[in-house]
Amino acid sequence: MVGVPDEERLNGWEHRTALPLTILSVLFLVVYAAPILEPGLDADWRRVCATANIVIWALLGVEYVVRLALARDRRRFARTHWFDLAVLLLPILRPLRALRLVVAIKILNRRTEMLTRGRLAVYVAATTVLLVVVAALAVLDAERGVPDGTIATYPEALWWAVVTVTTVGYGDYSPVTVEGRLVALAMMIGGIGLIGFVTGSLASWIVDRISVEDRQRDEAGTADTAALLGEIRALRAEVAGLRSEVSTMTPGGLKITESNDTRPPHGA
Repeated sequence: MVGVPDEERLNGWEHRTALPLTILSVLFLVVYAAPILEPGLDADWRRVCATANIVIWALLGVEYVVRLALARDRRRFARTHWFDLAVLLLPILRPLRALRLVVAIKILNRRTEMLTRGRLAVYVAATTVLLVVVAALAVLDAERGVPDGTIATYPEALWWAVVTVTTVGYGDYSPVTVEGRLVALAMMIGGIGLIGFVTGSLASWIVDRISVEDRQRDEAGTADTAALLGEIRALRAEVAGLRSEVSTMTPGGLKITESNDTRPPHGA
């Protein structure tokens, strides 16, 4: 089939680069978080983090271009991987590059085409935790030192991220900058998706449990029916035997036996 080798090369490339992408994503998370969590970080270390950030961005860009070149349908690839492209091109989405960590881990641990529900739940949980951590870093980076800002420390940013992703929204902390509000918008969308996933998983689990119980009940009913039919057949056989015995008995209770003796009665 035309194009199949390209798809095989693309899959092979994704599997080979899964571990390097994981390391790269972790490294990005470190160099991105260090200057935010340590405002007094030495200027030399800040330059190191900034340089590492640029290098990681370039490597992720090269990796995206290679995958695009290996794809059979490049337009479809661009449509289905728009998030990767947006993260590369839009500086405001720079913190979300760390979410490549979840994608890389998913590729690294993929054994079958379909994910089991348990593994899918693990990936969703990992994505949610990582989203909360990264969003807290991003909103702190945008809000710290801003006049009228309410988020000045990472614990406050983390609390805000948890409250936002769970769609609780106490309002004790809220972003005031454009960047912070865009991060909040992404968190709201992620929170709605998380609630939908949890609700769908719970409903699916309940339906599966009911199906299992119905199946067990049906199997038990089938076994009882088979046993009852066996007993009915045995009773029918026993009744047929009794009828046969009754049909060979005289009114006095003696069985009628056939005889081939044709001699006349004695004294005739």
